[in-house]
Amino acid sequence: MSADAPGVVSVSLQPQDVVALRHSVTGPVLEPGVAGYEAECATFNLVCGFRPAVVVGATSELDVRTAVRFAVRHGLPVAVKSAAHQVVSSAQGGLLITTQRMRRITVDAEERTVRVEAGVRWRDVLPRAAEFGLAPLVGSAPDVGVVGYTLGGGQSPLLGRTLGYAADHVRWLDVVTADGELRRVTPLSEPDLFWALLGCKGNFGVVTEIEFEVFPVTRFYGGGIYFPGEHLAQVLEAWRAWLPTVGEEMTSSISIQRLPDLPVLPEPLRGAFVVHLRIGYLGSAADGAELVAPLRAAAPVLIDLVGEKPFTAIGEIHMDPVDPMPYFDRSVCLEEFTEKTTQALVELTGPESGCTLASVEIRALGGAFDREPAVSNAVSSRGLPYLVFSVVRGGPDQAETLRAELAKVVDGLAPWAAQRNMVNFLSPDEATGFEGVRAVYGAERFDRLAEVKKRYDPANVFRFNHNVTPV
Repeated sequence: MSADAPGVVSVSLQPQDVVALRHSVTGPVLEPGVAGYEAECATFNLVCGFRPAVVVGATSELDVRTAVRFAVRHGLPVAVKSAAHQVVSSAQGGLLITTQRMRRITVDAEERTVRVEAGVRWRDVLPRAAEFGLAPLVGSAPDVGVVGYTLGGGQSPLLGRTLGYAADHVRWLDVVTADGELRRVTPLSEPDLFWALLGCKGNFGVVTEIEFEVFPVTRFYGGGIYFPGEHLAQVLEAWRAWLPTVGEEMTSSISIQRLPDLPVLPEPLRGAFVVHLRIGYLGSAADGAELVAPLRAAAPVLIDLVGEKPFTAIGEIHMDPVDPMPYFDRSVCLEEFTEKTTQALVELTGPESGCTLASVEIRALGGAFDREPAVSNAVSSRGLPYLVFSVVRGGPDQAETLRAELAKVVDGLAPWAAQRNMVNFLSPDEATGFEGVRAVYGAERFDRLAEVKKRYDPANVFRFNHNVTPV
């Protein structure tokens, strides 16, 4: 095996090797050029495709163990794909394990826990939990995978400021490590690995099943309010001044959007430049309306979709896109959001800026996101009050121009930027190399992660990610 580039390997798999693998697993085994390979490798971001040497469509923990052992035996690094909303590397020359066939969900209403296999998405969990009046710490997009979201921390736009990160409420994980062994990892059985798994994505193995707490929440007051983009300054300043006046039951964010001209959008929003205020409130509708009133009055309203909703409608807070598309993205966490930050954002993204980004969103964190959980974990963004996530649409042929547009906004926020960041929002262009990843986690946390990596994956088999290299 030889290294061609970071994260890219070159190996020579013999036909008989692949035949042997195909006979040893239940799921499909696919190589480039064969029917089904492209569909198995499909991703949400069409810019970030998988091109592995071989794909195993796992149907069980046994398939995963067999695939990992095969990869190690043949010198292949391993990537994992569920819903593929965050792809860091093409996994070229490696082995890709897909988990979408592993879809078992178990709800224990008495214990208030849910257990899911690796291929389950939040959209599958929401109705099952709702049958018992329970709610998980799902994120803004119910279409993402449960396991990947949780391993990256998991920031809920409704329950997070009262309950913290999704990772804070995991009971146990089943994980296949680089030695091909299946481990039931708990805070008592393997405390260091439990700590590292929750916050460090797929650096330590393939999580095949996970159990987490759910909570007795059935409804909320929330949704989105759209304002004309020319009123960005007024809305941003009103929101900034309003944030310190609301409690932890209120979660909010703002997205500065240049929307496409699509029939799926209501008429006032098609092809429009808008400011999208997102609200998630756990109190009563009457109290919520009173709290939101100052923001509703900040500028003329195009569409107001905030109201009483069942918890299963949580995706209506952000209205994230559900169809795959080509795009580039960047993120940065802010230490503070001052009047000068507001002014900078208006200059960078406002009506006179020439900005072409599809979305620049600012999420207010705080509350329980800042508090250490009962059992600590490796979540890197605790204590950071704001997250900015920017997206620009376009394909690889425009890469240089689009990256420059993203950099203009992200670099323009440098005076308020933190070094640490939220792992679930990192793009392939971010946190590259040893020092980049170390900065995201912070030196002390990263050094501990590297020690755990050395113990469980000394050969760095799981490296198609924002990689923590073994010590």
